[in-house]
Amino acid sequence: MLSIKVAEKIFHTILAVIGVPVNLLGIVILSRGKCGLSTCTTRYLVAMATADLLVIITHVILTKIRNYYFPVTFLDITPVCSVHVVLLVAATDCSVWFTVTFSFDRFVAIRCQKLRTKYCTGKTAAVVLVTTGILLCLKNISWYFTYEAFVIIDNVPWGCFPKPSIYTDPGWVGFSWFKTVLTPLLPFGLILLINALTVTHILVASRVRKGLRAQSKGENRSDPEMESRRKSMILLLTISGIFILLWSVHVIKFFYIDVRGLVYLTYPEYILQQVGFMLRSLNCCTNTFIYGVTQSKFREQVKKTVKYPVTSIIQLMKKKNRLSDASANRRVPAADGQALPPMRELRMLTDSSISQSGIAAAN
Repeated sequence: MLSIKVAEKIFHTILAVIGVPVNLLGIVILSRGKCGLSTCTTRYLVAMATADLLVIITHVILTKIRNYYFPVTFLDITPVCSVHVVLLVAATDCSVWFTVTFSFDRFVAIRCQKLRTKYCTGKTAAVVLVTTGILLCLKNISWYFTYEAFVIIDNVPWGCFPKPSIYTDPGWVGFSWFKTVLTPLLPFGLILLINALTVTHILVASRVRKGLRAQSKGENRSDPEMESRRKSMILLLTISGIFILLWSVHVIKFFYIDVRGLVYLTYPEYILQQVGFMLRSLNCCTNTFIYGVTQSKFREQVKKTVKYPVTSIIQLMKKKNRLSDASANRRVPAADGQALPPMRELRMLTDSSISQSGIAAAN
């Protein structure tokens, strides 16, 4: 198990270094609204990037990285640790369910023409995201009461040890199963269903539109409506497809290990469990790369954003050099026979005239 521990340490370190700036970059660029996306789509993507960033912070940095490099911190105090668990689970749930809400929004936009004008708006997106986030946070508050102190030192409780009652009390056992079904089993199934219905509708609509255009014009020309749907479908299927791929190992782990109630794992079972956790965390860094691959305007904004600090520094250095040269020209006298700048020449002639006038007045 030593090799998998080393691999996990390297993986989570790289993920923390890449995940934070990548998600921040995605949030900044998408928030500008210059990527050619609708307002509702932009809000869903920004919400997804924000949730992914919170997962990177609460899970990868404050849990994994902290355990690797800072084993004992104030985060190990029981109340702080319990709050940390609530935030971690809430961020994970939001990351998953924001993907579901985005998939449903695209499904409505592509398939439900009458509902699209009312549902696919920025206001509706904001209401859906806020409501989903609040409900998930309220659901996860109960996790605060599932842990107790491992040890008490100087009247300070340390550690987050699961209470034995959560494994035997029917209420807690039911809540644990509800939590597992809510994330990720139900989202996993919903995304598969939504994508299947969306793809089926697009394929049927494409055949119908091609037939109608062939009959009316007798030639193939670009179809703006189908081109828009194609781009929407590519973005939807790429995001949801990567989600399904990276979460599939975790779902397999659930059915193979959790449902069977395995406590003592063999080495292959332990590998399956840890790889599932790692791929689940990796899902929080993929969306920004997906935008870069599928959205040309997003790539342009990334280039401008990356170039901006470099060009600003170069312009600042050039301005500083010009000011330095101007200051040097004012302070250093010109050599014999060297042409003087107009302002310096005028200043020297003025000073000479004043001096001669002063001498004449003195005489």
